Amino acid sequence: HRDLHSFPTRRSSDLALPDAPDYGDAGADTLGNLSRARGGLRLPNLQRLGLGNIADIAGVPPAARPEASFGRMAEMSPAKDSTSGHWEIACQTREAPPAVYPDGFPPDVVSMFAEKTGRKLIGNKAASGTEIIDELGAEHLRTSRPIVYTSADSVFQIAAHKDVMPVEELYRVCRVVREEIMNGRPRSVDRVIARPFEGEPGAFRRTRLRRDFSIPPPYPTLLDMARKAGVFVFGIGKVDDLFGGRGFDDCIHTSSNADGIERLRAALLEKRPKDNRMLIFANLIDFDQEYGHRRDEEGFAKALEEFDAALPGLLAGLGPDDMAAATADHGCDPTLKRHTDHTREYVPLLVAGGGAGKPRPLGTRESFADLGASVAAFLGLPPAPRGVPFLPAAVD
Repeated sequence: HRDLHSFPTRRSSDLALPDAPDYGDAGADTLGNLSRARGGLRLPNLQRLGLGNIADIAGVPPAARPEASFGRMAEMSPAKDSTSGHWEIACQTREAPPAVYPDGFPPDVVSMFAEKTGRKLIGNKAASGTEIIDELGAEHLRTSRPIVYTSADSVFQIAAHKDVMPVEELYRVCRVVREEIMNGRPRSVDRVIARPFEGEPGAFRRTRLRRDFSIPPPYPTLLDMARKAGVFVFGIGKVDDLFGGRGFDDCIHTSSNADGIERLRAALLEKRPKDNRMLIFANLIDFDQEYGHRRDEEGFAKALEEFDAALPGLLAGLGPDDMAAATADHGCDPTLKRHTDHTREYVPLLVAGGGAGKPRPLGTRESFADLGASVAAFLGLPPAPRGVPFLPAAVD
């Protein structure tokens, strides 16, 4: 039975998954390593909820009486990317790893790109987004050729200067790649990502107009089930992109963590439907995009402290029968310098609110889908396609 596993009150080892070495992530521990590198983190609100009861985090001791249920989740899917992580939270796991291109895209894709888009490309290798723009940005300005690159994730990223290729044209090119080239026949990729940038050589900077063109997940997800049952599903951040635009009644893209937190606060206070049935799926992207991939330890720590400071205001927006969960879709250890990709880790899980019941240990969950299955039970939906709920089914 995969409901609860042995769960120590306090761990002394890292939170890397047992198969992390297979992904190049031995020793990864986003929160633990970061806290030790920074001489301790100051997260009093997360500490009260029970974050320190999940892992060994310097400056965040275990709470004697945690105010939230606490645990950790393993990723069942053979991946460590945003698409797989979000799908699994929404109760769909992957059976096989997504297609990746560590040596760049094959010659037939390069030829098809030129034929279908009318543009020749430069780059075509695995690289850090900021580094490849610094490397090839001047050539891009001179030739007008878009910069194509990938990473350890299943992504086809296209970077272009907004003065060379207007953002809407960049989006058009991405749609062509999504629909006519990397569409699974025979080539596949999870996400085609538009990466507009601006500035001059030596001072290029990416804009906040990134957009992901994703494949849809297997049907149904938790989101599909909720909408079918009349639950209003509201996204905050890039979440709708990661589901191929499916499963949401509305979604607002955000420019930063602060923007996402404010949108979440407003949604809790203002967007509540009359029948009180709403599911909010929010992604705070700065932890990943701005600090994790860039291995910015100071920025990551500051972002955690800013989120911690905002928590009381967010939790105050919960009604007596509401539930809120905080987790992650993968690790992104900013102290792991041997690469700039995501890291394969257990992710923390905190579940609060009157609807979640009495705070308790949730143990080590075998899949992120256990969270989605619990949300399905909480909303009174049919059993989810994946996951074992840690909450009892709703009773009418």
